[in-house]
Amino acid sequence: MKDLMTSEPLATPTIFHDLDQYVAMPRLGGLAISHDGTRLVTTVSTVTKAGTGYATALWGVDPQGERPAYRITRSAKGEAGAAFSSDGTLYFTSARPNPEADEDSPEAALWEIPAGGGEARVVLSRPGGVSGVLCARDADVTVVVAGLLPGATDEKTHAAIHKARKDGGVQAILHDSYPVRFWDADLGPVAPQLFVAEPDEEAESTRPTTTDHVPPLKLRWVSEGVGSAMRDARPAVSPDGTFALVSLTVPEARGEQRSQLVRIDLATGARSVVADEPDHEFYAPLISPDSTRALIVVDRKSTPDQAPHPVLHLLDLTSGERTPLAAGWDRWASPAAWLPDGSAVLATADDNGRSPVFRIEVTTGEVSQVTTDDSSYSEVVVSPDGTRAYAVRSSYLFPAEIVGIDLSTGATAALPGPVERPEIPGRLEDVETTAADGTRVRGWLALPEGDAGAAGHPLLLWIHGGPLGSWNAWTWRWNPWLLVAQGYAVLLPDPALSTGYGQDFIQRGWGSWGQAPYEDLMAITDHVVAREDIDETRTAAMGGSFGGYMANWVAGQTDRFRAIVTHASLWALDQFGPTTDAAFYWQREMTREMGEANSPHRFVDKIVTPMLVIHGDKDYRVPIGEGLRLWYELLAASGRPAGDDGSTVHRFLYFPNENHWILSPQHAKVWYQVVSGFLAEHVLGAEAPELPVELGRSAPTEKQLRAAAAAEELEEATSDRADGEST
Repeated sequence: MKDLMTSEPLATPTIFHDLDQYVAMPRLGGLAISHDGTRLVTTVSTVTKAGTGYATALWGVDPQGERPAYRITRSAKGEAGAAFSSDGTLYFTSARPNPEADEDSPEAALWEIPAGGGEARVVLSRPGGVSGVLCARDADVTVVVAGLLPGATDEKTHAAIHKARKDGGVQAILHDSYPVRFWDADLGPVAPQLFVAEPDEEAESTRPTTTDHVPPLKLRWVSEGVGSAMRDARPAVSPDGTFALVSLTVPEARGEQRSQLVRIDLATGARSVVADEPDHEFYAPLISPDSTRALIVVDRKSTPDQAPHPVLHLLDLTSGERTPLAAGWDRWASPAAWLPDGSAVLATADDNGRSPVFRIEVTTGEVSQVTTDDSSYSEVVVSPDGTRAYAVRSSYLFPAEIVGIDLSTGATAALPGPVERPEIPGRLEDVETTAADGTRVRGWLALPEGDAGAAGHPLLLWIHGGPLGSWNAWTWRWNPWLLVAQGYAVLLPDPALSTGYGQDFIQRGWGSWGQAPYEDLMAITDHVVAREDIDETRTAAMGGSFGGYMANWVAGQTDRFRAIVTHASLWALDQFGPTTDAAFYWQREMTREMGEANSPHRFVDKIVTPMLVIHGDKDYRVPIGEGLRLWYELLAASGRPAGDDGSTVHRFLYFPNENHWILSPQHAKVWYQVVSGFLAEHVLGAEAPELPVELGRSAPTEKQLRAAAAAEELEEATSDRADGEST
């Protein structure tokens, strides 16, 4: 294997030097704990046999860290949504074949593995499938989230409508409210609903009894009347199993909306509103161990002049009284878990390029930081005795892993997990500078190992999306180490609008994307290129989503970069605003005049830097029209338009079946190949690269032809062996 920049043999090749190894690396996520604290379950995604997607499997992790991780499920379809019932039964959803059914169903069913172990078995299947399962901690109550078609009054009528629609080949959807799509999904006609799963006594009487008989389940609808208002909800079930809290969407005039918090009685289906104000949103409920209180997030609705400002509140579920918790803490917190005695809650929050676990005392609101390493934590769960927590942890030095946390000391230790840390081909530094207005601006700088040489490393400025976010956790989609492995230094800054630096830092860029964020990016780039190990003459800028917007803005403001890569990017804000999947939110952020002032398309004639435009057709957050218009205007009106013969320095990488993210393994490889080649040509001065043969732009190389022939021979040999064995 050779370095893609120098063609010199690599001393220590890693997965970041080989895209096939990189996309095949297992990816971990999610965490569930049994109510007795003896079992942890996570999910691991691996490339499918066809190599065109990922399938997830459930894995067990020992909370004590003494035994190795073990695989629980195995199927081509994969499994997800692990949840433990109060008696230790493990539930999950999967579309894998049911061994007891006469025919397979392509839709996800509800499966269970008994507390004592054994083979997984289907306990509930239905037309349209099951999307999620939640269990009460202290009661035998299982709640299922599943879709229901308009006009259905129960599961039987839902099944009849589902069959008629399927048999008729009807895909049309008639809408009477907004929105109509979300990220990459068309909304409707199915609307998510809450059901309680209970023994089906009628079906039970018609089934033969076996030695391992499992009573079938039926669904009892408890969210009747909410319509499509639950589409964004993440319900919480009370530990005693008597009620659920769910955030419901409330439509308003002129296509606006808000969210209210509703309590649903799981015995009767009765609903009561527990939090609702015209100018606020209510979400992320976390119910206390005694089921009497809830920790919720209350977020004021933003305006063109005022950024959102989420604050934790304690809600008394008896009186309805709501009080702020840690209101003076200048961070955006995400509720994670209550301690078993109800004295405190754990939360995570972006903080200076990290996302630690914090403890908040319920009586005083005092906040103390629990974890102190340079990592980001999520999926936090707590042991029954309240002494330990478990979480998913990652940083830019390693992908997600399961760790145990001593809540008295903050000490963390990785548990033996199903995925090993990959070797990183470089090192990471914390960098910061001061913007023109005196504000501190910081970021991460990923550097190759070894001497930079006399010229220094070429630099890539990577701009994060959001814009309300931070470069603080591992990402497989935009991974700096693939470029570091090629000799680049990668700068990951947090400019204005980034979370983790206080409300004022967000407000600096609110409604003015082209000003403070741009100035911050240029200030920290200036700071980094002044280093002796960085080559100021070989730089590029890249970004996706809001980062792509900023890349477009940068292209129209400066020619300092040799190349710019813009992915899923906003280009003409007057066009973007009404066509994005959440236009109501965009209208809160900018007036028409603000949108015009901050629209990159106005500066197309100033763009002279070669640009690589990347967009997926199924992107509903930043619709494909943005990429199409950007591409045409680069050719027709930029400072470097297409020549008389139609030739251009710009490129457009289009994915017909991808969305806001490039998710399938084969397309991720193409993404990195094209990006790497474009940068090598324009930043390093290399010859135009030979494009992947899969793109149909170049003839197969001799190496590729040999590999194809070898694969064909192997397939024939395997087929011959199989024929011989069957004979």
